[in-house]
Amino acid sequence: MAEKVLMKGNEAIAEAAILAGCRHYFGYPITPQTEIAAYMAKKMPKIGGTFLQAESEIAAINMVYGVSSTGKRVMTSSSSPGISLKSEGLSYLAGADLPALVVNVQRGGPGLGGIQPSQSDYFQATRGAGHGDFRMIVLAPASVQEMAELTVKGFELADEYRMTSLILADGTMGQMMEPVSLDITVKPQPEKPWAVTGTKCARFHNSINSLSLVPEELEKFNSDRYERYAKVEANEAMAEEYMVDDAEVVIAAFGIAARVSKNAVNEARKQGIKAGLIRPITLWPFPKEVFADAAKHAKAFISVELSMGQMIEDVRLSTRCRVPVTLCNRAGGMIPSPEQVLAAIKQANGGEA
Repeated sequence: MAEKVLMKGNEAIAEAAILAGCRHYFGYPITPQTEIAAYMAKKMPKIGGTFLQAESEIAAINMVYGVSSTGKRVMTSSSSPGISLKSEGLSYLAGADLPALVVNVQRGGPGLGGIQPSQSDYFQATRGAGHGDFRMIVLAPASVQEMAELTVKGFELADEYRMTSLILADGTMGQMMEPVSLDITVKPQPEKPWAVTGTKCARFHNSINSLSLVPEELEKFNSDRYERYAKVEANEAMAEEYMVDDAEVVIAAFGIAARVSKNAVNEARKQGIKAGLIRPITLWPFPKEVFADAAKHAKAFISVELSMGQMIEDVRLSTRCRVPVTLCNRAGGMIPSPEQVLAAIKQANGGEA
């Protein structure tokens, strides 16, 4: 059995990034993700890596762009307002088809908001996070173990599809401590013939750029990129299903909301209600088919969120409006309780056990 270490979620992300071969980190402190930067500040110099606290979030994401263009694995992390500042850089990364890992440990908003956990950056993450036509792979961990595993997965997917992977964790995931196994298999890094590494007159001169002033060319670049995104949708959607096979009331939740909801599902089952849980692990690509299949036998869905209701739109689209989808939520840094979710399950069940 692999040895486990008690770690905070933010620390697990940092250690897993190092395990995945990341040797370059650029960031700026903001609660509740600052431990990632602090961990990297200690570890990177010891392993021959680069840590730099940039002068701003904008500077950090552009440093990521520069290192990624050389073919090296690189990451940055922030929390909600900081990710907003990085949005232009995220679009530039997409326009240049550069792989990178970005971590958002969410806090309440909008604006500066508060430092308590939230899931209100769902739209920002899954709808592009910047200007222009582009997508990011969005991974939503629900445990400290997954914080580590999905960090490795994020780097690998970013390299495979030449796009940004985003870890979208609520503040609870970043701050909680759990036993973690770092015995994680890491695939060999792929060759990157597109990288700017110096030609030594031995190959064609590579250019990394997102500028295209010829409309026909830019249209083709976007079309080609979306063909690649279609492959991501076909091959990489992930979800956990819990007691869904016979469920009449199905909960949709990710992160800490999914952990709360699982407790509510267990209690509902004890009370004779056929409840189940679908936990999207990839928020983009959203696991549409899992929801579509569940909609064939469920009579109601409930989206449990730490927001005013954002993922609920994807649940409705995925179930194709076959059955009602309602919202059970808290916002501003508050977390739904198992009792609140159980009450929503009972109401969706017609008020009957």
